[in-house]
Amino acid sequence: MYNIELLAPAKDLETGIAAINCGADAVYIGASRFGARESAANHLSDLEKLTHYAHRYWAKVYVTVNTILYDSELEEAFQLIVSLYQLGADAVIIQDVGILEMDLPPIPLFASTQMHNHTPERVAFLEQAGIQRVILARELSLEQIKEIRQKTTLELETFIHGSLCVSYSGQCSMSYSLGGRSGNRGQCAQPCRKLYSLEDGKGKIVIKNRHLLSIKDLNLSHHLNDLIEAGIGSFKIEGRLKDKTYVMNVVAHYRHLLDKILAEKSLKPASTGVAMRSFLPDPVKTFNRGFSTYFLLGRNEPINSWQTPKFIGEPLGRVLNTSKRSFSLESTIPTLHQGDGICFFNRNGELIGTVINQVKGKDIYPQKMNGILPGISIFRNYDHQFISILEKSHAERKIRMNFEFKSSKNLIRLRAVDEDKITACHELAGNFLTAKNPAMMNEMIKRQLTKLGGTEFVCEHVEISHQDLPVFLTTAQINDIRRAVIDRLIVNRQESRPINRVKIHPTSHPFPEKRLNFRGNVLNRLAFNFYRRHGVEEIEPAAESGLNLRGRPVMTTKFCLRHELQACKKDPTPQRHLIEPLTLVDEQGERFPLVFDCQACVMHVYFGERPE
Repeated sequence: MYNIELLAPAKDLETGIAAINCGADAVYIGASRFGARESAANHLSDLEKLTHYAHRYWAKVYVTVNTILYDSELEEAFQLIVSLYQLGADAVIIQDVGILEMDLPPIPLFASTQMHNHTPERVAFLEQAGIQRVILARELSLEQIKEIRQKTTLELETFIHGSLCVSYSGQCSMSYSLGGRSGNRGQCAQPCRKLYSLEDGKGKIVIKNRHLLSIKDLNLSHHLNDLIEAGIGSFKIEGRLKDKTYVMNVVAHYRHLLDKILAEKSLKPASTGVAMRSFLPDPVKTFNRGFSTYFLLGRNEPINSWQTPKFIGEPLGRVLNTSKRSFSLESTIPTLHQGDGICFFNRNGELIGTVINQVKGKDIYPQKMNGILPGISIFRNYDHQFISILEKSHAERKIRMNFEFKSSKNLIRLRAVDEDKITACHELAGNFLTAKNPAMMNEMIKRQLTKLGGTEFVCEHVEISHQDLPVFLTTAQINDIRRAVIDRLIVNRQESRPINRVKIHPTSHPFPEKRLNFRGNVLNRLAFNFYRRHGVEEIEPAAESGLNLRGRPVMTTKFCLRHELQACKKDPTPQRHLIEPLTLVDEQGERFPLVFDCQACVMHVYFGERPE
C-alpha cells in the first residue's frame, strides 16, 4: 500500500502554498502553457518557488501539460517539460500520447483523466507504456476501481470533491463544435452549464429552459475508507480555478477526515509535518452545486442541478412575513449576519441574489426586497463571518522535532531528531564556566531552543543532560548552536527526501483497440506514430484538426436524462414515458439529438443532426 496522498488544486503560487499549509500532501498546478485550464497558467519562476516550499515537507508538485498538441507545439511542449524537470517538479500530468514519443528527462508522467482511463485494459496498457500514475475516470464505481486495481500495480488517483464534467473527460467536443473553444485544448466554454429545452419525438417541449446538462458537485467525504480499501492512493480535489479560501476550506476538511482513517489503519500520509489552522472547515460554506457521490455506488441518487449551475448555498428556511424593507423567516437557524449574501428563486424560477444590510431580532433588512415574498425559500450563499475567518486565518505547517542537549566543561553538543527520524548535530567547544543558578540556566536553554519561529519546525521536547554541573551559556551562544543545528537539519532533510525519477522508453505492446475515431484525440504526428507502433490500424484525426462535427457525437456521458426523468427503459415500472427520439435545444435554437446506449448505460449527445 502506498502512503495515502491528499492532492489539492492550485491556480497560483499563493493558493498552492495555502493548500500545503492546510495539509495537502501534493498540489497540481498549470504551467505557462498547455494546461487543461488555460486561464490558470503560471510562470516557471512561481512553479519553482512552490516546488521549493512543498519539498520542505516532502510534499510534491505535479504540473499539468494536459492538452492535446499541434505539430507546431511539440518542440515548445518538450522544452517546457525539460524546464519543469530542471526546476524540480515531481511529475507532469499529460493527455497527449505524443509526449510519450519524446526523449524526455527522467520525470514521472501521469495519465490525465482526459485520457479516458475507464477500463482495466486501458490502464494496463498505460502501465506498460511507462506511465507512473493513472487518474481514473470520475464515473467509475467502487467495484470497477477494485477491478482495475487487480489488473495493475500503477498508482491510482481519483477525484473525491468538486465540480464534475457531465461528459467522460476527453470525450467532449461540444464546446469546440459550437464556437471553436476546445476543452481538450484548455478552452472549454462550459456549454453543459447553459439552458436547454427537451423536445420529444413529436416536437413537443417536455421541459423548457432548464440547465439539463448541469450536475451536482462530487463529495466523497463518507467513502474515503472504501476508496483506500479499493486501492486508491491519491485523493484529488478538483478546482484549479477556485480561489484560495475554497481550497483552504476543502483541503482542511479532507485532511481532518483522512488523518482519522490513517490513524485507525496505521497508515501514513504521503508528506510530513502537521497542519495548524485557526478555523473549522465546512465544505457547505464554499462554492458547490449541491453534492452527490456520482456513480461511486451506482445509480442510487438524482445528480442533476437543473435549477441553476450557480452556488445557492445553505438553506435558511422560508419567508414568513415581509414589510417594505425587511422580511422574517420561519426558522432562525442558522443565524444571518450583516454582510451575508442570500439568494432565492423568484416566482419565475430565476435566481436572485442580494446582501444583508442589517439584522434586528427576527427582522432581516436586505439591500433589495425585489422578489422576496412569503413562502419563498431563502439560501445563504456567502457567509460573511466564515469567509472572513478563512481570509484572516493563520494556517501553517510544522515539522515536529526534539532536541537533545548535552554539556561538559569543555563541550556543548546539540542534536535534533525530526518526525521522519532525520537527525542533525552541532558541537561547541570551549572552557565553560559553571552556572550559578542551574535551574534558571536549564529553563533558559529550553526557552531559547524552542524559539523556532520563521522555520518549518516546532519543538515538542527538549532533553537536557550535563556530565558535570550545568555550564553557563549566553543567550547568543544558545541561539547560535540552535541555528547551526536547524540549518544542518534542513540540508539533511533535502538530501533524504524521497525522489522518483523515471525514464520513458519506447514500447510496442498492443493498444486495446484497432480503430480510433476523432475521440481518440490524435492531433499530431508523434501521437499518430505512437498508436501505429502499438497496433492501431485506423486513426481518425482529432476534432481540433478541423473536422465537421455535424451528425457526430460531441459528448458521451454516463449521466442519463431518461434516468433522471424516471423514464429509464431498464426500469420495469418507469414513472414516466417519453416519446422518442429526444433532442436538446439551446437558446440559440441549436439542436443536439440524444442517443441512448442502454447496454453500455451511456447517453450520446450529437451535434445538429441525428445519426442515421
